[in-house]
Amino acid sequence: MFTLFLTLLSRLALAAAAGLLLFSSYEPLGWFVAAWVGAGLLFLSLAPRSAWPFVGGSGRLVPARQRPARWFQRPLFWLVDAYGNLSGRGGFLVGFAHAMTLYLLLLPWIGELVGKMPYIALCIYLALWSGLFGTLIARLGARRWMPWAFAFVYQAIEWARSTFPFGGFAWVRLGWGQVSGPLKELAAWGGPALVGFSTVCVGLALVGVLRADSRKLGAAVLAVAAVATGTAWVTGGKAPDSGSVTVAAVQGNVPRLGLDFNAQRRAVLTNHVEETMRIDQPVDMVIWPENASDVGPFTDPQAKALIDQAVQKVDAPILVGTITRDEVGDRNTMVVMDPDTGVGEYHYKKFLQPFGEYMPWRRFFRMITPLVDLASDFKPGDGDGVVHINARNHDNPIAVGVATCYEVAFDAAGRDAVKAGAQILTTPTNNATFGFSDMTYQQLAMSRMRAIELDRSVVVAATSGSSAMILPDGTVTQQTGIFEARHLIESLPLRDTLTFAARYGSYVEYILVIIGTMCAVGALSFRKQRKDA
Repeated sequence: MFTLFLTLLSRLALAAAAGLLLFSSYEPLGWFVAAWVGAGLLFLSLAPRSAWPFVGGSGRLVPARQRPARWFQRPLFWLVDAYGNLSGRGGFLVGFAHAMTLYLLLLPWIGELVGKMPYIALCIYLALWSGLFGTLIARLGARRWMPWAFAFVYQAIEWARSTFPFGGFAWVRLGWGQVSGPLKELAAWGGPALVGFSTVCVGLALVGVLRADSRKLGAAVLAVAAVATGTAWVTGGKAPDSGSVTVAAVQGNVPRLGLDFNAQRRAVLTNHVEETMRIDQPVDMVIWPENASDVGPFTDPQAKALIDQAVQKVDAPILVGTITRDEVGDRNTMVVMDPDTGVGEYHYKKFLQPFGEYMPWRRFFRMITPLVDLASDFKPGDGDGVVHINARNHDNPIAVGVATCYEVAFDAAGRDAVKAGAQILTTPTNNATFGFSDMTYQQLAMSRMRAIELDRSVVVAATSGSSAMILPDGTVTQQTGIFEARHLIESLPLRDTLTFAARYGSYVEYILVIIGTMCAVGALSFRKQRKDA
């Protein structure tokens, strides 16, 4: 009995260690190898003991008493069987413990905005998905194809968590942590889904290398991963440029103390105007952040005059982040302001942040807490994410794909834009609320991954940091600090070709998800083996 208890504790410890390692792979740490090891440890925490390396013989335990004689022993047998293998309940507990470790470390910046309780509640909700994953893997038991199912089921659960409900929460996808490693090259072939799936496969291969009866298979998987990554590197990101554009990204900064709400908004606008006026060399176009002008230029003449002043001074179009209202409602808007033609095209933010930019089921949640009315009520856009800018020194307008802040986490935002002709991408964002937290670096990693996936340069313009210039291979050429006023200027390549991921990336993910779903259905249809095979 005590041995079984220690076995369960060891599984929980492995799961927590896996969560810590996966957290270490995300920016700003960016230890991408940690995710490989973490995926392997997560597998071991859920796998039957026969799959554990360094277990003598076949890995069997001498079975404990099948029917515990005392009532306090029964909960243990709800979680593990007499051989130390997990039941479905035990798999849920281990998967949940893994995810809580990961998300509590990864997402504390959410607490800075809404407080500790919503932050913890979100972590618990996300961990429930991982608990389901643990249940499914535990139900598969010692079947020979369980290791193969592991990676597919992981991807199916990640897709569901990133899709449901209210558009899901794609911020925590495993692939984001590989943006500094070799597997990132696979993004051009299957987006973050293929990168995350490959990360899990490498972790499984590492486990296989440690097992005497699986070393050849593990080495083969590692070799295939290396060849696939090398092929992706050779064939991806090598499209010819169709020109270049000199872009300025303006980070005006935000005042942090001593102003009321309206004064704060006007000060942010003034900061961005003043920083734009400091641009002392010719540029083709300028990108401002999301919410750079929360004082609406179409309802406030003073705000409009300030923006016009900046546009005329720099003598180039500015893509301005503001708030607009139309017959649909309030919009989070990026609008082109041109020195010659005035107001240009709009991008209305399509992927809105639930519980922040809008409140789903507002009446229902109001019965639970009055804090729901702190959430905004923005309405989503329905465009292709492209605005055309009459950049200086260019005969034809440049198609700019816009993914405003939270949108960068969603595959469709960038893919729809490049398929609609976007030659360059931008991520205007407002991260001021999150202070010096890891949030801005996690988001920057997503922009880098999108650059690789879609083979486009990306301009990140943030109100308070960190703004950056990113080449199509994901390299950051310039980057600002947090809470500083600064602008970046870079000549960036324009491209017109479409990567495999841009064309077919959603189908790649659907294939992984369908196979994972089939494995999950198989797991639910099997009776849990009570004997280690």
